[in-house]
Amino acid sequence: MEASPASKPKMVDISRKPTIYREATAYGRIKLRKSTIEAIKKGLVEKGDPLFVAAIAGIQAAKMTPQLLPMCHPIEITNVDVKCFIEDDNHIGCRAKVRAMARTGVEMEALTAVSVALLNIWDMVKKVEKDEHGLYPETAIEKIIVEEKVKAELE
Repeated sequence: MEASPASKPKMVDISRKPTIYREATAYGRIKLRKSTIEAIKKGLVEKGDPLFVAAIAGIQAAKMTPQLLPMCHPIEITNVDVKCFIEDDNHIGCRAKVRAMARTGVEMEALTAVSVALLNIWDMVKKVEKDEHGLYPETAIEKIIVEEKVKAELE
């Protein structure tokens, strides 16, 4: 039995699309214990500064997006900016902006950057987030979204 055309994986052909300026901004956050946020503020996380490491991880992740998402086109990214910040007593936010001159958008790169940055924060603080059973009842990655997209022909 042959698969239906819709079920056959394929990369979309963007050969005829024009190369234009593309930009996408993604946002997400991670919920942590108040005590974990305090440890981050005081520089007491054993693995180092989670916000600093997460930003680097996010930049690297944006560049690796086509390796992680098989139908994404490899894009020559011209800039990735990842900022991780304490939002309030229980949340660390992350925002990634990705830019490129390309035939397709960069929102997946921005979303990947945010996702991996937040996973890195979780990894770096998991020791203090675990409960007595080794689980994370208060830890949650939340609200990963595309906040903005820009497409523009440059003169």
